[in-house]
Amino acid sequence: MDRKLVLLVCGSGASSAFMALNMRKAINARHLPIEVIARSEAEIESYIEDVAAIMVAPHLAFDYERIREQYADETTVILMKAPYFSTLDGEQAVAHLLEVL
Repeated sequence: MDRKLVLLVCGSGASSAFMALNMRKAINARHLPIEVIARSEAEIESYIEDVAAIMVAPHLAFDYERIREQYADETTVILMKAPYFSTLDGEQAVAHLLEVL
């Protein structure tokens, strides 16, 4: 597997930053070639050319379809699940990501 960049997005980038940290721990423990960064939804355009996937925080579910439609031709767009996002469970988030990729 080539190194992949995954972009986590939320409203301001704050809550996704904590999830990204926990996902990095899970990724490092598994020795996976994945890099995770967290940014606000407004910054997607700046990263779209480089990302293998966009993971959208569940509190942006109202905007998920628009994001998916806008970027589906360029990358995989995943709506994160509230149960693991609310507990910042990086292991479950990585499992979900791998399931989809």
